[in-house]
Amino acid sequence: MKKYSFKYKFFALMGFLSLASCKKNFTELNTNPNAVSKPTPQYLFTKAEYDGIANMPVLLEGTMQYTTSFNDVAGFGSKYVQSEVTTTASAFSNAYPNQINELIEVINAVQGTPAQVNLLAEARIWKVYCFSRLTDLYGDIPYSQAAQGYESSNFTPAYDAQKDIYANMLSELDAAAQSLDASKTTYGSSDLLYSGNTVQWKKFAYSLMLRLGMRLTKIDIASAQTWVTKAINGGVITQDADIAKAPYIATGLDINKNPLALNLWNNDYIAQNGNTNQEGGKYQNVWINYLKQTNDPRLPILSIVYNNGKPDTTTALQQGMPATLSAKPANFGSLSEPNPKTLLLLNSPFLVFTPAESYYLLSEATLRGWYSGASAATLYQNGISAAMRQWTLISVGASDGVISTAAINAYLANNQLNTAGTTDQQLQQIYTQFWVSIFPDAEEVYCSYRRTGYPALVPNDYPGNATNGQIFRRFQYPVSEQNLNTVSYNAAVARQGPDLITTRIWWDKQ
Repeated sequence: MKKYSFKYKFFALMGFLSLASCKKNFTELNTNPNAVSKPTPQYLFTKAEYDGIANMPVLLEGTMQYTTSFNDVAGFGSKYVQSEVTTTASAFSNAYPNQINELIEVINAVQGTPAQVNLLAEARIWKVYCFSRLTDLYGDIPYSQAAQGYESSNFTPAYDAQKDIYANMLSELDAAAQSLDASKTTYGSSDLLYSGNTVQWKKFAYSLMLRLGMRLTKIDIASAQTWVTKAINGGVITQDADIAKAPYIATGLDINKNPLALNLWNNDYIAQNGNTNQEGGKYQNVWINYLKQTNDPRLPILSIVYNNGKPDTTTALQQGMPATLSAKPANFGSLSEPNPKTLLLLNSPFLVFTPAESYYLLSEATLRGWYSGASAATLYQNGISAAMRQWTLISVGASDGVISTAAINAYLANNQLNTAGTTDQQLQQIYTQFWVSIFPDAEEVYCSYRRTGYPALVPNDYPGNATNGQIFRRFQYPVSEQNLNTVSYNAAVARQGPDLITTRIWWDKQ
């Protein structure tokens, strides 16, 4: 017994010494030598820009009647079928673990350091862009407590009221724009939009302020005027050189490819034959008919049909597909779809904010008496011209996106603003052109449509739709929020209204 006792004591002693040794070297042995203990703001900011742009709900292309599909699942955006409503949750689910979390990390890493004031300012501005896109889809969302899981173990953030979110976003833009300092360090080449150019970032901030300020016209006209006026005085994007755009390349990782083109390419048009489109997608007849009726020179740039197996841009051949179909039509192969040399270019830049948008918003501001820098008619025509010029950028230097000055002038002559009409009639013209000009940024057009009612799209009363034949007003929260963030979710629903795609968000007042 003594022998065994000694044996056990010996092994116990050795075990103790081993444990002590492990404890002594535990940190060293369990530290990844290739990992970093602190985030690198430049790298995270680049990723946040990529993720913020990529998180676009492509289904809205159908809702704004640019595209459609005979497939009920892929065609939810244009059909609003009840069985596919939950697909609207993806933008929410994607945002928080990606761009929102990344931006909070960047801000935490650079705030409080005067030398990094530009890094902080640009992160704050981009955060407003990302959050604005999110709240405009869902209404009330986690905002002030968002992405605090790592820092403070808050895994059930409260939802902020959209009214409060907007107030903070506008104030953030103002403060961030004023804090930009050209003498201080920037993100440089890590910044996809402007390579750290503080003058251009300031214009982008005030342009976002113009956009968000105008959102308030249905709910708080006084605040709308205040913020729109402040934005105009601050200086917004009106020159092509100041377009906020992200560059992409056609090879390598998918994150480096134009996200809209990649989505359209992989989901529908990769076969390039016009007939075996995987999701059954084509341009919608509403879109193609309008472009043809107005003799729009953008039509052959945006659209092709496959003629004898080759893409053909001939205007007379372009034909859209009705959104009412539930089966593949016999003429599917000869219907219009995106031009591979423009819309489907993986290395084309994505235009985040353009002069065209500024000019249309300024035109409305003029009609409301908030701006006197030019006539509404001039600003309206400037918007059209800018929108036509920007396709040169999207075609990546090739001639496929070029619209001649003569063609632009001819279109302008035939589509002048009816200054003798009522304000509402002029707004209808402005925001119908907005619909044409801001394409393919369907989310921004969707916001404009809900605010102004234009373009006057006719809803698709498709069998089994979830909206009683109306275009839906918001996206639905993820089911995971009901299960994992129940208290906050319930509070948001009690304040905002039922979690339905027909419920209106705060600024979308009836």
